[in-house]
Amino acid sequence: RLLKIIEDLGYIAISATDGQEILNKIKSTSCSLIIMNQKSPDIDGFGLMKKIYLENPDIKFVVLSSEPSVEDAVSAMKAGAIDFILKPVEIDHIKNLLKMVFDQTENENQLKNYKNKSLKLVTHNKAMRRLIELVKQVADSRASILIQGESGTGKELIARFIHENSSRKNKPFVAINCAALPETLLESELFGYEKGAFTGAISRKTGKFELANGGTVLLDEITEMQFHLQSKLLRVLQEREIDRVGGTKPIQVDVRVIATTNRDIKASIEKGDFREDLFYRLNVVPIKIPPLRDRKEDIPILTQHFVMKYNEIDNRNVKGLTDDALARLMEHPFKGNVRELENVIERSILLSDGEYIKSKDFLWDNDCEPQLEEEFNAPEGEEPSVAPLRDVEKKLIMQALGKTNGNRTHAANILGISVRTLRNKLNEYKETMKNI
Repeated sequence: RLLKIIEDLGYIAISATDGQEILNKIKSTSCSLIIMNQKSPDIDGFGLMKKIYLENPDIKFVVLSSEPSVEDAVSAMKAGAIDFILKPVEIDHIKNLLKMVFDQTENENQLKNYKNKSLKLVTHNKAMRRLIELVKQVADSRASILIQGESGTGKELIARFIHENSSRKNKPFVAINCAALPETLLESELFGYEKGAFTGAISRKTGKFELANGGTVLLDEITEMQFHLQSKLLRVLQEREIDRVGGTKPIQVDVRVIATTNRDIKASIEKGDFREDLFYRLNVVPIKIPPLRDRKEDIPILTQHFVMKYNEIDNRNVKGLTDDALARLMEHPFKGNVRELENVIERSILLSDGEYIKSKDFLWDNDCEPQLEEEFNAPEGEEPSVAPLRDVEKKLIMQALGKTNGNRTHAANILGISVRTLRNKLNEYKETMKNI
């Protein structure tokens, strides 16, 4: 019945009866949403969701249940589900859910497409210009590259620029954050595994190095990689081959490796946390990106670039910044570097009510310099009225959701938090209302 409802609403739907069939169909067809029956005897729903999410983070999940269990609903949300629906399903609920998911997917794809087509480096800084010239010279080589710089300076952008200006540009660019996964998962993600290699390995998994064959692998935050895996990575660089977990024979790979770090890598070597021989293998072409505070002449041109970018993404028509607002940006320390500047401009585009962004439209990362002074002012002799932090937080969250028409992914991006954190906050507010 559900399959017919979805098809009658104009969407393409396919069915699967067990976990392996689901995995096979994901590999052979494009999939945006999986609606999973929680009590299916042949599917470990939550375990399968976690496995699919690791390999396909863009796929959304909804869990169907015939029993109104709070415990199951919480478990589903923790596993990554965006909704927990009780049977029998209501057509209007499914209709609204599908519209929300596919609108959100379209917005995410639009952002990705913009990032791909706007892959350019803008600068007026002499040091950055020399860096860009170096990058262009080495882009078409096979040499490994180590990019160092503080968080938010644009290390991944430089890595993608190198890939797009190389002969590998029509092959995959595969990025993985070494700090985001524990050692066992990181090993499986990088090198893959054979069926039966460990409990839960129900089928062969292709690792990132194989997926990127002919292209580029970006190892973000390389200094967070465990010592054991550093040895395996060294072999990839030396021998151009990998071993899947549980595998019995090496597999040849042709990849260019780019690594990034925001740490002092030489200090990590001295402490024994990072292999010196691996450092020299990666550091064939060393690139160090200066922080934004050392190239403030780039703030105006970067600001205009981000205004144009988010005008297109958010369908706005902001022309630029007032002189006062630009002067305010020039004074700001930007500890989060270019990423912080981009976040500030994206929020300001949404919060601005005119053709030009004003200082009052700025909402700073980590509340390091919030524009709320007027809310704390009071007549002489009176105590200023200060709202509790929780209320201010809730107000900002609701404002972001309102500006994005309820798009949680976009709202979370504006607020600088994960979608899961945003979902947890909204659940807290719902629980509070129930208890009043």
